[in-house]
Amino acid sequence: MGAGMFTLAQLRNCIEEALLPLTCEFTLCRDSSLTLKVFDAESGRVDLVVTGISVNKLKTPQDVATMVEELRYELHSNTVGETLSI
Repeated sequence: MGAGMFTLAQLRNCIEEALLPLTCEFTLCRDSSLTLKVFDAESGRVDLVVTGISVNKLKTPQDVATMVEELRYELHSNTVGETLSI
C-alpha cells in the first residue's frame, strides 16, 4: 500500500545530503519524471543535469542509494577532466 514509497520531499533530502556541498534543483515534469540539476552555488557552475528520473522506480532506500551512487559517479567523471587541466 505504498508504505515503502518515498515522498518527493524525502527523495530530495536524500539526494541533496548525498551531494553536498553542491546544490540540487529539482523540477517535476508533466509526465511525473524529475529533472535534477546539480550545481555549485558559489560559482554558478552547473556540474550535472539529469532528465527523466522516474519517481515511480525509486521505491526503496536501496533504489535511492543506487541512484545517488550513479550521480556521484557522473559528477566525478565530469569534473575529473577539469581538475587535471592545470
